[in-house]
Amino acid sequence: MSLKIRVSNTNHGNPGVSGWYAILPEPEPPCILQEDITTDWLVIGGGFAGLSAARRLNQLRANERIVLLDSIRIGEGSSGRNSGFMIDLPHDISTDSYAGAVEQDVLQTRKNRYAIAFAAEAAEEFGFTQEVFNPCGKINAAATEKGDQHNREYIEHLKAMGEESSWLDSAEMKRITGSEYYLSGLLTPKTVTIQAAAYTRGFARGISGNVDIYEITPVIALERTNGIWQAKTPKGSVKASKVILSVNGHLQSFGFMQSRLMHIFLYASMTRAMSTDEVNKLGGEPSWGVAPANPFGSSVRKIYGVGGHRILMRNKFHFNSTMEATERDVQKAVRDHDRSFQRRFPMLKDVEMEHRWGGRLCLSWNNVPVFGELEENMFAACCQNGLGVSKGTLSGILAAEYACGFQNSYIDDYLNEVQPTRLPPEPFATIGANAYLNWQEWRAGLEK
Repeated sequence: MSLKIRVSNTNHGNPGVSGWYAILPEPEPPCILQEDITTDWLVIGGGFAGLSAARRLNQLRANERIVLLDSIRIGEGSSGRNSGFMIDLPHDISTDSYAGAVEQDVLQTRKNRYAIAFAAEAAEEFGFTQEVFNPCGKINAAATEKGDQHNREYIEHLKAMGEESSWLDSAEMKRITGSEYYLSGLLTPKTVTIQAAAYTRGFARGISGNVDIYEITPVIALERTNGIWQAKTPKGSVKASKVILSVNGHLQSFGFMQSRLMHIFLYASMTRAMSTDEVNKLGGEPSWGVAPANPFGSSVRKIYGVGGHRILMRNKFHFNSTMEATERDVQKAVRDHDRSFQRRFPMLKDVEMEHRWGGRLCLSWNNVPVFGELEENMFAACCQNGLGVSKGTLSGILAAEYACGFQNSYIDDYLNEVQPTRLPPEPFATIGANAYLNWQEWRAGLEK
């Protein structure tokens, strides 16, 4: 019996070069698949989910061969383009204040921390520096009275969950960030900040002794014949007993979940390296990360180390059902970054942005993942709903465990989720989604 899956283009461009990637040294030349090979396990996608799935497979099936394919260089895709928060607490970006029901949020926090513990173990094993993986916490920063109120409501929600947090007044926020822009902040101590591209590249390098990784090797067709999957690539093929699809929104490119996945672009800018005088003029701590009190505001990171002292600004949401964005889209979006930067850091008026880029989130309308066995011996770890570092890591771990028959109650939770809700037809989906995103950004006001 044969099953053929037609794969459309999985190399939709993420516009611009991520600053996280650009400030790193050039990687080793890629290993590109150029022959026909056979393996026990095939992981398609080298982001947070795919890398975590491959590592977990190696832990559970150490004597079996594992192959991972990515259509581009690892670290260049969406996993290397985010703001770099591995968040443990509830973080629903479809709400004003992140929080949901207490019981539900307690469970999600446990799941996120399961993923973070897995990542921390890998970080120690692979020798990541604090610059790459830093368990320093996250600050929800409020720039307006409304944002301040969101933080106060959120702290009450955290208390109901039994979670600790620390209130920061405007003086403390200035001491940390160097900026007088923020009225208050709420520090939650168990979030990890990462250098997104360095983390994914380092993770791939760490597992490469046990996993065969091929980059710039897109899958152009998938076929199952007599119980064996064959993935065809431009210059070779892979036969495998079991496949894990960890391609997030590109699940749609493999023919699954058509008209059920929402593709949201978020945009970022990173400054050039600052001079010693500019760093002194800014003040504050050498490294910090703030998320906005309103989810539609600006995330801001201050980093130092490889690439020097820099600031990253990230905001501006854009729905695009085609999974395509252009340099023009970036330029339209990043004007907001310049305004947001100058509001926060007027003392750095001569510091220019050096890198501008966009990256995709995959969400479902009803905020559920795509997980489980799509076809016989083909498993999905996709649709992270805007918390890609934590939830991508988690879904990759659980997909590997599920495919191996490993018992874990979190797997049952995922399997009991309903399917993503079907979206309205085009052009209504695009018009409606962007109208909603624009309205929410307008409501965010100076939090943006």
